[in-house]
Parts: sequence; structure tokens; C-alpha cells
Amino acid sequence: MKYALLVLLLFLAFTLTAVAADEEEGLASWYGEPYHGRIAASGETYDMEELTAAHRTLPFGTTVRVNRLDNGASVVVRINDRGPIPEDRIIDLSRAAARKIGMIQPGIVPVTLQVLNADPGDFHIIYAVQVGAFRVRRNAERSLRTMVQQTTARIVFRAETQCWSVVVGEAKNRGEAERIADRLRGNPRLDTAFVVRVEFPDSTIAE
Repeated sequence: MKYALLVLLLFLAFTLTAVAADEEEGLASWYGEPYHGRIAASGETYDMEELTAAHRTLPFGTTVRVNRLDNGASVVVRINDRGPIPEDRIIDLSRAAARKIGMIQPGIVPVTLQVLNADPGDFHIIYAVQVGAFRVRRNAERSLRTMVQQTTARIVFRAETQCWSVVVGEAKNRGEAERIADRLRGNPRLDTAFVVRVEFPDSTIAE
């Protein structure tokens, strides 16, 4: 009897831990202008009238239920951007998502996040080495043409800096990317190269 009770308690503890791992509690905010129409961190164009959100770590394409704690309202959003910038918040909703749970006026509300689907779909994560960053894409393309004569390079848009970055290599982990960076830094023109984590859908990468 005692053994059966112990097993039951362990099962319940495991179940509660598993549920808690898929939930997060904190403050939510929302963003609209002037970000509407800009490129999000996923490579998509941010549309504040779609049910999307920015999160610091969840894979792009993840669907999340946002439950507002003070009024019980909820909305399901898809993660397609990185943020919020203020450290005291856990998610940044689009204006459409904010409207669904009545938080346009207060701006910041307490919420819990429940991951519904953590499958990133066609999104991929790699580590690469950034060798240049440009506000204007055509300048990045000019740099890219120089780099591809020497090694594999591509352009990615990094929403956190609002720049087009030229990155070299494609590594599965940071250690492998650091070795690539060390080799590149041997070139005086690339001595400031550094490793970046890139998360993207195939369609957003320019070879």
C-alpha cells in the first residue's frame, strides 16, 4: 500500500512538473507602430493585425495560448519575432492579439503562457559567423559577392539590430562556429568576426 502511494505521488509530481515546464507566468505588453511593416526576427514582415507575438526563446512557429490573469480572457498567437526588450516582460503581442484580450488601454497585463505546439515547422537554427552588418541591403549584397569568392556566405536580416548581416558558415553548435570564426579572424579584414545564432525559414535566406 505504501509502495503504491509512493508511486502515485511520484507520478503526480512528474505530471505537475511537466505541465509547469510548458507554462510561463509574467507580464505581457503589445507593439504596433512603428514596427508594423518592418521585418521581424523570423524574416517575416510584421503585421500588427495578425495574431502573432515576440518571445525571447521559443522557436519561431510555436503556437502559444496567452491567458490574461486579471480578466480570464485568452488568445492563441504564433511566435514570429524576438522580444520584448524590457526584461520584466515575457511576451510582446501584436495589436490584434492585444485587442482580443482587452489590453490595448492598460498596455501591460499579467498573463500565463501555455505552449500548444512547439514544432518550429520549416524553421531552422544554425550558428554562423557574422563578418559584416549593413543598414542597406545592397551594401550587404556587395559584401556578399566578395565573400562567396572565398567561402560559403549568405545574407540574413537581424531584427534586433534592424541590419542586413553577412554571415559565413553553417554550424550545428556554437563550438563548431567558434572554430570557423577563429580561422576567419586570421584575415586582418575579418578580425572582428563573431558567432551569431540564426533562426530562419528557408525562404528568407539569400545565398
